[in-house]
Amino acid sequence: MNIAIYTLGCKVNQYETAAMERILTDRGHVLVPFDGPADAYIVNTCTVTAVSDKKSRQMIRRARKRSPAAVVAVCGCYAQTKPEEVRALDVDLIAGTGDRLGFLQLLESAVREREPVVRLDEALRRRRFEVLPAGGLAQRTRAMLKVEDGCANFCAYCVIPYARGPVRSLPLEAAVEETRRLAREGYREIVLTGIEISSWGRDLPGRPELTALIEAVCGAAEGMRVRLGSLEPRTVTEDFCRRCAPLDNLCPHFHLSMQSGCDATLARMNRRYTTARYLESVDLLRRFFPDPAVTTDLIVGFPGETEEEFSATLDFVRRCAFAEMHVFPYSIRTGTPAAEMVQVPGPVKEERAGRAGALAARLHRTYLERCAGRVFDVLYEQGGDGLCRGHAPNYMAVAVRGEAAALHNRVLPTRITGVEDGLLLGELAER
Repeated sequence: MNIAIYTLGCKVNQYETAAMERILTDRGHVLVPFDGPADAYIVNTCTVTAVSDKKSRQMIRRARKRSPAAVVAVCGCYAQTKPEEVRALDVDLIAGTGDRLGFLQLLESAVREREPVVRLDEALRRRRFEVLPAGGLAQRTRAMLKVEDGCANFCAYCVIPYARGPVRSLPLEAAVEETRRLAREGYREIVLTGIEISSWGRDLPGRPELTALIEAVCGAAEGMRVRLGSLEPRTVTEDFCRRCAPLDNLCPHFHLSMQSGCDATLARMNRRYTTARYLESVDLLRRFFPDPAVTTDLIVGFPGETEEEFSATLDFVRRCAFAEMHVFPYSIRTGTPAAEMVQVPGPVKEERAGRAGALAARLHRTYLERCAGRVFDVLYEQGGDGLCRGHAPNYMAVAVRGEAAALHNRVLPTRITGVEDGLLLGELAER
């Protein structure tokens, strides 16, 4: 049958969608665009913010409107935490964040039998890591490998531990095997992803550290570079840097989860570090790696955040000089401790988001300008309008003149000649 999939949210959702795509095509189904007719639609949802919930509902309604006779199946974090809201949208199948293989079997049954099905488990009772095929479809240049699921941090603002359950890890040997397979299939980059990869290994025998996994994957990634997903600051120690810096195929791009640059706000958030510990991680990375891209996320308008606390955060952001920063106004998540705290008015949150966003844009521009004149090995991925686009090891986007077909999935030395609209412009260079 013809199946269309729409994915919202994080890289874990993207990975799980890619795995479902692979399984479905192996079973003989045909993947079709979401904006056209299909026999079945899958919406892989997100619930990290109220905006995510809204977008998830919009895509479910869009699928039902587009093909009223088709089966509409919903999975992901929004379906796991708010199944009653999904049920009200006239869907045929509701599943959550576990057992993707079982979900696809239910989808095939739903198409045949046309009986509504709700299949959810208790996420907090999960203890098994579900191994899914990494990589997705063959034309992709970058493969994601999910090495961890779940989270035990229970930050005051976050509903994800309730949607994903406790920490479960992909065993190191399985990660190495998958990495070797992806290398054989021709991928040029692998991204280690998870809900909270800094906790990888805590449920495995001997409680191995994430650094051991990184070393093993880099060793197995022949012809591929390795990129890390979001890290908690506590992961970045001197030992981590000493062991990772010699890994030639490890990308010098480190996304360190921050959320606030004020210690009082971090304490209310139940974040398990201080700004001093965070800055120590940033300094270590810059000491061991040449001009790495340190990126982060920032929540503004968290309950109780005063103007003084917000100003302290902006000062801290300037001190860290991030290469890129994603800014989010705080979003109430029902059932979390922060939802019961005194809220910052919406207009104040939006105003602060605007100021933080403007600072983020200036810092991003400064980092990009520092790249001018340097030569990076760029992985070229897609093209259009006579340009081919890709990413440097620091994950900055690069464009050169050329046809995508000639450059696709090649890693080529590229000299950066300028910056335009958040994009590095370059020209192919001699090796």
